[in-house]
Order: sequence, then structure tokens, then C-alpha cells
Amino acid sequence: MKLIDSKGRLFNTISILDLGAALVILLVIIGIFIFPGTSGSVAQVGGTKSIEMDVLIQGLRIENPETLENELEEKKTTQLIIRNQPHGQVEVKSVEFLPRMVTVPQPDGSVAAKPDPRPEKRFETDWLITLMGEATVADDGVVLGSNKVKIGTTVELEGFSYNFRGSVVKLMIPE
Repeated sequence: MKLIDSKGRLFNTISILDLGAALVILLVIIGIFIFPGTSGSVAQVGGTKSIEMDVLIQGLRIENPETLENELEEKKTTQLIIRNQPHGQVEVKSVEFLPRMVTVPQPDGSVAAKPDPRPEKRFETDWLITLMGEATVADDGVVLGSNKVKIGTTVELEGFSYNFRGSVVKLMIPE
């Protein structure tokens, strides 16, 4: 009796290809259930710490900026969305309205910053909002929920009467 016959069967019964496929499936099942590897998300690496982050909102078009400023200061919280993933509520620590300025050349050759007189720009506003929340500080950055947040990350703020995007410009981890 030959070990492998002319049709590629082992002991004239089982195809070598079928045996190889069954062996691969068995190894995958063993790999999944016996050696599952690391589990959990990045956010479970360590304990949480309180963080502050400054979010810059540029060119927000709004007719009455005072209503938005009042709403943010009264509620003291806002919904935070990072990379289209809802994070939850974070505390609004401060809201700063940044005036729209243009550079104007002066007759002596210097440049002065003056309020923007263009009527179409009266509805565009810039804001600097400081948010506070609980985050995990990992070796490679700050993790809010399951998303890493770094300077330059685009975040979305949402409330009862607003929804806009901004960019993280500063991260602080108070000691």
C-alpha cells in the first residue's frame, strides 16, 4: 500500500488538500479560543485623569454670538463628538469670543490690526472654548472614550441649539 497514490490521496482515502484545509481550520480555532491575545481597548490601559483642552472654532456663522455664549456658560456642559464617534458630555470651563481683525497698512509703512469692516463678515465669529473631561493618559497620547485626542484633532460640539466643529489647539493635564 502506497502512502500517496496517483490521485494525491493519503492511504487511498483522504485528499492531501482536504487534510491541509482541515488542519488550517483546526489551527485557527485553537488560535482564537486558546490563545486569544490581548483584549480590551486602548482606553483600559490606565486610570483616568482630568484633562483640559482648548478648542478653536474659526468662521462660525451666527447672527447673535451672545446667545451661544450665554447657552454655553449657563449649561456648563456640551456633547463632544470625536471622529464622528459620540464621546458624551464634557464640562465647558471657559468661552472666549475672539474679535475678527484685519491688517491695515499705515502710511508710515507699519501694519495695524483693526476690526473687520466688511458687512459680509459680520456673521463670522471665532471662539476659543476650554473643555474639561476625564481621559486616560496613555504612553502615546490622551484617550477620551476610545479615541485619541491630540493637538490638531477635529472635534464637534453639540448642544440644544448648536452643532459645529473645531480643532484642538492645546491639551493640558493638571497635576
